[in-house]
Amino acid sequence: MPGQRRPGRPVTGRRATAGTTALLTLLALVLAGCAGCSTHRAADTAGDGPVRLTFWSPLRGSQEVVDEFNRTHDTIEVDFQQVPSGEQGGWAKLSNAARAGNAPDVATIEYPQLPGFTIDGVPRDISELLPDSVRRKILPQALDLTTFDGRTYAVPVDIEPMVFLYRKDIFTRNHIPVPKTWAEFESSARKLKQAQPRSRIASLFTTGGTLYLAGYAWQAGAQWYRTSDDTWHISMDDAPTRKVAAYWQRLMDNDLVRVEPGSSQQWRAHMQSGETAGYLAGAWAAGSMMSSTPGGKGKWAIAPMPQWDPAEPRVSTQGGSTFLVTKDSHHPEEAMEFISWMVTSPGALKAKLASGVSSAFPSVPGLVPVARKEMDTSYYSGQDIFGLFQEQAEMISPTWKWGPRMVSTTTSGDDGLARAGAGSGTILEALREAQSRTMPDLKSLGLSVTTR
Repeated sequence: MPGQRRPGRPVTGRRATAGTTALLTLLALVLAGCAGCSTHRAADTAGDGPVRLTFWSPLRGSQEVVDEFNRTHDTIEVDFQQVPSGEQGGWAKLSNAARAGNAPDVATIEYPQLPGFTIDGVPRDISELLPDSVRRKILPQALDLTTFDGRTYAVPVDIEPMVFLYRKDIFTRNHIPVPKTWAEFESSARKLKQAQPRSRIASLFTTGGTLYLAGYAWQAGAQWYRTSDDTWHISMDDAPTRKVAAYWQRLMDNDLVRVEPGSSQQWRAHMQSGETAGYLAGAWAAGSMMSSTPGGKGKWAIAPMPQWDPAEPRVSTQGGSTFLVTKDSHHPEEAMEFISWMVTSPGALKAKLASGVSSAFPSVPGLVPVARKEMDTSYYSGQDIFGLFQEQAEMISPTWKWGPRMVSTTTSGDDGLARAGAGSGTILEALREAQSRTMPDLKSLGLSVTTR
């Protein structure tokens, strides 16, 4: 674990990337432009009673976590409101509340959306608020994704290294090796199709697929976004991305993967029947699989993501959330105390897990024993899945940064993927179109933007 740092210094395990200077430059302008406006709601006066905080989150188990916090704390009381997930209205709700000056004290936001919310001035800079004792407990790669130019804007809740969930019984019955490399993945895909013509090794998603492709590209060494000299440089078709796009295009053209909408009824049906025998996703998917495919107990296992170069293993993430203190909070210190407890306390994790099965990998590796104890892994034949997740999380590549308008980027990319899946266009063309259609959104923010 990282050693002691001076207060206010980010713990990222490496030098902060130059890629965030432009984000902070714009953020400074945004905040300066609001210098004359109120940044706090009216004080929550409760006499000598506890400080009252508001907390919005779509995460399951949040009510149980809040109940446990309120039960064990006397000086702070949290009022919780369940909000829709981001794509179903949660992001818009938070943005609208922030524009009106009445955002909650604490809110949940996913990693890809954090840069955009930061540019919009929604989260507070918590660099001086986040205790060193908490920083030291968080996986550096997770904190790196919430830290821009040395300033921290959110606290990671979980981080989800990508892994390969597969039907162990199907692989074993057909003598198909579990792939350790992407070349082996393609070979195993061919063997599976030959042995079971109706089955495929995994799916290429036509909705939600852009974020999955981002994970594959990230692992290959791509950098879709970086900044230098106050300019954003965007390249969704750099050399690593082109390699990834060509690989998945070949799998699709040779009918070695199933092409279908992500999280769709047909995808779930194929997973349940065994016609789709694998799933590349974040660690969270292990728990989701247990809930959505109960008949698969004892049939599924989890392996590391295939590698391009086993001598230099890289891992990327898919999914994961953070907690932020909003600029509107009148009680930022108490809000940070609440967040710190939620992220680091065994009691908080136990309360969350009491609400249902979850395999989300905690951003604090010290909580892995709690997660391991609370989860029945008989679905995976007793496999130590959290041990695997921890090994993979420690190999997450620190080179990746999300862009300022990922909702627009992924929507455009998914449109192109749907066309590619229907035989009109290619995966690389879909990514290039996503880049092209994102440019006006970035320029409208006043950003200096170039393509590489």
